[in-house]
Amino acid sequence: MAATVSSNCFIVFLLLINSVSFSIQNIHATKSPVNNSLSFSLTYLPLPHKSAATKLLQNSLAQSSSSGSNHRLSFKYSMALIVSLPIGTPPQAQQMVLDTGSQLSWIQCHNKTPRTSFDPSLSSSFSILPCNHPICKPRVPDFTLPTTCDQNRLCHYSYFYADGTLAEGNLVREKITFSRYQSTPPITLGCAAASAEAEGILGMNLGRLSFASQAKISKFSYCTPARQNNAKIKPTGAFYLGQNPYSKTFKYVDILTFPKNQHSPNFDPFAYTIGMNGIRIGGKRLYISPSVFRPDAGGSGQTLIDSGTEYTYLVDAAYNKIKEEIIRIAGSRLKKGYVYRGSLDLCFNGNSMEIGRLIGNMVFELDKGVELVIEKDKILDDVGRGISCLGIGRSEGLGVPSNIIGNFHQQNQWVEFDVVNRRVGFGVADCSRSV
Repeated sequence: MAATVSSNCFIVFLLLINSVSFSIQNIHATKSPVNNSLSFSLTYLPLPHKSAATKLLQNSLAQSSSSGSNHRLSFKYSMALIVSLPIGTPPQAQQMVLDTGSQLSWIQCHNKTPRTSFDPSLSSSFSILPCNHPICKPRVPDFTLPTTCDQNRLCHYSYFYADGTLAEGNLVREKITFSRYQSTPPITLGCAAASAEAEGILGMNLGRLSFASQAKISKFSYCTPARQNNAKIKPTGAFYLGQNPYSKTFKYVDILTFPKNQHSPNFDPFAYTIGMNGIRIGGKRLYISPSVFRPDAGGSGQTLIDSGTEYTYLVDAAYNKIKEEIIRIAGSRLKKGYVYRGSLDLCFNGNSMEIGRLIGNMVFELDKGVELVIEKDKILDDVGRGISCLGIGRSEGLGVPSNIIGNFHQQNQWVEFDVVNRRVGFGVADCSRSV
């Protein structure tokens, strides 16, 4: 549930409310510069007079969802899904990490990287929120970060990370301008004046201030291509806002709902929480109680889909069973004592495909009989120097006891978030050909 990244694995700890936001893992240390461009497949409506054009301009995304038209974009995939969005009037292309696990969207507005940072002075639709704005001082504290008044009486936000790094700036209002006739209404964003990150964040969770909520997007979907760690040109995936032409092939699970009074430091009420019932490895079903994948009274055990977290993280009761089975199968190749990036502690001598053939496919058994199949060549990640590691970590080690299915185990899958019908769809695809 990413909010940002640096050279280590981080989890974002929320400071003011009882929900959780995770960071994506280490995408900037090895990632090549991204120069992806937008590709659109837009349906234009006739504009008989000025008032009709104005109405379309203000409500384009809501209309596109209901009319069946859509916005189709592309993204580059390395260790995160990085999309370029046209922000402002006239639009400036901004690199943002597509993150279904966080609420606030934010862009780079500082001068450290002038060619990629957003310049507010060039946009006629830019405005900064004052301290007395209701979003800055909400009656119901559902905003996932602390806000304060700066010396100019403007609304200031701060994101703190587990290693002590900080991303901060002002809350602003700005449009996403898809074309001359299509844009969102002004939405609330963070304008980062200080950040060590190369990209901003496109927050897409269920919170009221996420981009998906503010732009009234009824559904969205993405297809993550197979990762190529050493490729100079990163593979390209597809990202739809609105209808997806492939959705008839998807299989859906419900987004779970919980009592509004369920608050705890371990529970994220805005996450895309789904029901998982078990795990198979190489055709063998592991003995794991289904209760392990459901949140308990304290919120531990929540299972969620997160495009912003790189790897998958499981609670100890599930992780230990997986580790036991994989060591039984491939223990002779185990690289003892090796931990990758502080979180992946089941590593082997040999490439991921070679070890994967020994292990076989892994299957996450979801509600309604839906199965998320992790092919044997996508279970482990080649991390260099002839070492491959299971792309699953222990979530308790990160301080957040949840089950998080990250983007590494979403490769060659369509994942659709149907917000209106409160469901998540999955469809197997060759995502590099879906662009």
